[in-house]
Amino acid sequence: MNRSSIAYGWNEKNAADDDACALLYTPAEAAERLSVKESWLRRQAGVRAVPCTFLGKHLRFSDADLRDIVRQGRRPPR
Repeated sequence: MNRSSIAYGWNEKNAADDDACALLYTPAEAAERLSVKESWLRRQAGVRAVPCTFLGKHLRFSDADLRDIVRQGRRPPR
């Protein structure tokens, strides 16, 4: 069981049974995975320029959010 599973109270059986139990990343974790500054990611999320999830006042990012952020940044070749 990984750190996030423990932090959110999930166990392997429940996670396997429930597709909604996706791993959510903190802004710091998401920024590291995207190789961007955390401040940039927080600013973009704050103005809703990138997909994100708010759990109460806590900002989180799913794998789908990170994929969408990468897609939004793609530019066609010249």
